[in-house]
Amino acid sequence: MTVNTYKSKKELKAAVGERLRYEETSFFGPEYIPTGTLYVARRPHLAGGGREFFAKVTMRDDKIEKVE
Repeated sequence: MTVNTYKSKKELKAAVGERLRYEETSFFGPEYIPTGTLYVARRPHLAGGGREFFAKVTMRDDKIEKVE
């Protein structure tokens, strides 16, 4: 699971068609994939303030295609 830098899920949904802003958190290698499905989280204790949320993000050619 990657940590996203969006303040809300609404802001993440508004970014459809753009590149995903995220931070890698895994010790075992990159989790980001340019095409496929990612699970992302907003973690206030890591990203600073705000609310916590989780989302399923579908990527295509390094751009956000869908957010659930």
